[in-house]
Amino acid sequence: MPSSSRHSMDFEQWRKLASQDPDGFELMRHDMIEAAIDAASERLQQRLRGLQWRIDQVRRRSPSPMAACISVSNMMWESFAGEDGLAQTLNRRSLPERQASRKADVFPFPIVPKQ
Repeated sequence: MPSSSRHSMDFEQWRKLASQDPDGFELMRHDMIEAAIDAASERLQQRLRGLQWRIDQVRRRSPSPMAACISVSNMMWESFAGEDGLAQTLNRRSLPERQASRKADVFPFPIVPKQ
């Protein structure tokens, strides 16, 4: 299948491929993941490959595709809301900005009567 048609496949086409040709599906899935990682900056590629390795290990160890999906979903939530996750990181980074916005010098303006 040409590369351009691979990128334009919709969910139904992927579903059909997975049910009719599981090996072909896995090969295309792998190719798409590799293409996405290769498109990332060099700085991120090693981290993305490590993350994909972890996901692949969870999928291999899981007793079913649904169990793998739940485990990967839990990994994502932990990365977002867990200790030193994205939510905490964003809150820490915005904290000085919020503190700075709460402080202000208030200057009194004299009331000048209308003449």
